[in-house]
Amino acid sequence: MAPRKNPNSSSKTSSESEEKADLPSKSIDDKIKVKSRTKSLPYKRSSLVWISLLCVFIYSSWAVHHYQFDVLPRPLSIKQAGKRGFSEELAIKHLKSLADFGPHPVGSDALDLALQYVLAETEKIKKLAHWEVEVQVDLFHVESGSNNDLKKGLFIGRTLVYADLKHVVVRILPKYSSEAEENAILVSSHIDTVYSTGGAGDCSSCVGVMLELARGVSQWGGFKNAIIFLFNTGEEEGLNGAHSFITQHPWSSSVRLAVDLEAMGIGGKSSIFQTGPDPWAIESFAKVAKYPAAQIIAQDLFNSGLIKSSTDFQIYQEVAGLPGLDFAFTDSGAVYHTKNDKIELLRPGSLQHLGENMLAFLLETAGSSNIPKEKTVETGKDTSEDQAIFFDILGSYMVVYRQRLATMLQNSVVLQSILIWATSVSMGGYPAAGSLGLSLLSVLLMWVFSLGFSLLVAFVLPLICSSPAPYIANPWVVVGLFAAPAVLGALTGQHIGYLLLVKFLKSASTKREQNTSSVVEADRINLEAERWIYKSGFLQWLLILMAGNFYKIGSSYIAFLWLVSPAFAFGFLEATLTKARSPKPLKIATLVLGSALPVLISSGTFIRLTGTITGMIVRLERNPGNTPEWLGNVMVAVFVATVVCLTLVYLLSYFHLSGPKKSVVFASFALFGLTLAGVLSGTIPPFTEDVARTVNVVHVVESTGAHGDSPTQNSYISMFSQTPGKLVKELEHLDVEGFVCGKEKVTDFVAFTVNYGCWSSKDTENGWSESEIPTIKAKNDRVKDETVTEVSIDTKLSTRWILAINTNEIDDFKIEANSQELVQIGNSGGVDGWHIIQFSGGKNSPTKFDFTLFWSQNSTRSTQTKGDRKSPLLKLRTDVDRWTPKAERVLSKLPKWCSLFGKSTSPQGLAFLTSLPVDF
Repeated sequence: MAPRKNPNSSSKTSSESEEKADLPSKSIDDKIKVKSRTKSLPYKRSSLVWISLLCVFIYSSWAVHHYQFDVLPRPLSIKQAGKRGFSEELAIKHLKSLADFGPHPVGSDALDLALQYVLAETEKIKKLAHWEVEVQVDLFHVESGSNNDLKKGLFIGRTLVYADLKHVVVRILPKYSSEAEENAILVSSHIDTVYSTGGAGDCSSCVGVMLELARGVSQWGGFKNAIIFLFNTGEEEGLNGAHSFITQHPWSSSVRLAVDLEAMGIGGKSSIFQTGPDPWAIESFAKVAKYPAAQIIAQDLFNSGLIKSSTDFQIYQEVAGLPGLDFAFTDSGAVYHTKNDKIELLRPGSLQHLGENMLAFLLETAGSSNIPKEKTVETGKDTSEDQAIFFDILGSYMVVYRQRLATMLQNSVVLQSILIWATSVSMGGYPAAGSLGLSLLSVLLMWVFSLGFSLLVAFVLPLICSSPAPYIANPWVVVGLFAAPAVLGALTGQHIGYLLLVKFLKSASTKREQNTSSVVEADRINLEAERWIYKSGFLQWLLILMAGNFYKIGSSYIAFLWLVSPAFAFGFLEATLTKARSPKPLKIATLVLGSALPVLISSGTFIRLTGTITGMIVRLERNPGNTPEWLGNVMVAVFVATVVCLTLVYLLSYFHLSGPKKSVVFASFALFGLTLAGVLSGTIPPFTEDVARTVNVVHVVESTGAHGDSPTQNSYISMFSQTPGKLVKELEHLDVEGFVCGKEKVTDFVAFTVNYGCWSSKDTENGWSESEIPTIKAKNDRVKDETVTEVSIDTKLSTRWILAINTNEIDDFKIEANSQELVQIGNSGGVDGWHIIQFSGGKNSPTKFDFTLFWSQNSTRSTQTKGDRKSPLLKLRTDVDRWTPKAERVLSKLPKWCSLFGKSTSPQGLAFLTSLPVDF
């Protein structure tokens, strides 16, 4: 029986047939094209995805920084620490006692009191020591000495002379082991401060930690090596305390390892920022430290000269040839050597962090039989391949390996990368070579625009802000002022490179399949361009790794991580051996997997370095007025843009197929605008009472007529600042003191010059006398095979002075005091035509000196006429730590956000200037 037909179905089929019959004939290809046009749309990543990725990146970086640098251990009380532990409570007690003495520079009564306190505390430690432990205390008095052995850093071309220094030296060793006296670990820091601060951070905090360490160590037995604690003075005047101990103390010959404790701010984590040359010390520290904190990038920056500072560790390395470790507190770097170096800014747990790490390290090394015995100054070995590469991870783990391994790994990665790129370009032909070149161009454009946008802000800020550096008190302002323009510039530059790459790929492409629609082809090209832009990050980090590997830069491990980890993620999730592959967008997992390890290892360090650089700007100008006001901003802008381009290069590649372009541009401008508005309105102040601008006030007495035709005494108040910017705001508080500001009056303070400052001669006759003016007298000339001149100098009341010898006229010299030779012949070096001699000492230091000057064969002495205004033969500045009535009045009127700044070359409250002409 035939099935019954559905009439509706029949009519429908018939109708469809009739319609199809009426349609024009179409090929199969045409139908596919129609289908492609209706179903294929250009790929576009959600704008929310990219913005979310950026937020996750920023939050992760900040979280790493917080955990790595801000999380401190719980302070322990005396009871919690016990006899053999470290108690921050006791260390803080010592710190407070020392800080209460106020500023205690070399030669001051306050330093004598601080020395007495440290001596008394060490005697208590001696009495309460474990019965198996011997504690020896020595008050070491240094009559005189000199140092011209330093070949790098601040003291090149200088001779550092000292006299009447006192140090407290403590040696802890087992009673029943005579061998322990032959091998010792030195732990060193300084008691003295600069004249401008009580030095709670620099370095009463270090002395407090050392006293508590000595107490704790004295309760342990079973050592194989001695531990020496050196509480020295004279560090702030040229590392004199460390030098006098190393060259004159009988215990110094037994020192095998040196540990220096310093502060370049106040509190926070005390990190290792220098080590070597033997890696044994850092390897031992990594093995036992409970809260490791160490970054070799800080050592690289320090050794490069970008950070203008020196520590006692330089003496232990260069003069003694000792391996060791150099620790420093770095929080609040802007308060360094100012009145704000105070205990109120010290965060709880700071001393506990250093103390527990050091106690574990000392117990480990004092009990070791493998302590290094050779000194580099004796062996002369090339130890470059044995240098340690070190860094901590989140302040919880320590990675240490040697340069030899680093070189091997980095060479391997570099060679493999070059091979992969060469093979890829060879197989890809012209399109691959062009894409590679345009990828490099995108990196270059990213850097150019990022640096350009941030540098534009750097140059504009001094023109519109009351302070050229408005971010010193609030470092986070850098995010709005420099990071936002840098990110916008990086996006702009890379997007231009992306568009050029898309254009090139379009022109180089041929339709692979006849049935491929233009939409699909465009989609494929866009996705291919995105991949090349992502891979441009590999090229950037590869070039940096090659340079770092060539020069053996320790922090090249950062480039290694930022190259290998993203490349591995890309190869694991994105790469394919199939020639023909459908266009696919980059996976979010590729970015996350590739960036996780580099962000974990390096992001905290980058943020910390940004804060360190902004803190240094407060004391940028060594010769005030000699550098443009925008220089500090340029330093910050370049560093911020560099960090942006280095770390965001992979994330930015996800931007070009996303939709947040307008949103990102608007957000960047909004963040920049709001920050700038806060700065211009004063809502965000450049300085505060806790983070001050450095402003020095000095009563100057010149006896050479350097600023006029008259050779009589010229007395005035000089006010200048190491912080960039004019003294306009400060002058508003001094309207009746008769100050004039500008560059018309250059004051030569021998070690530096004030090219811009303020000066006033009103009411400057009091507070000093002519009997305090130093004298320089040429006694006689002797001519044999060479011309020799004997000169006597009387510094009167001053035991702190700086002398410059004209090396264009003088080849060599020697110095005597009280018939004792202080500096021998053989000091012909100099910088910029001058050899600088810095002298500092205690109250019993000599004030009369005999110089023997050996003239150069090329001297212009015979061609000069009387009154010739050429450079003098000798320039002398003597300092007195006393405030005259006018200077004291000016100080009292300065706003609270101003602070004196002290350093080894800074004049104190009263300075006398005199000189000896070549034609005397």
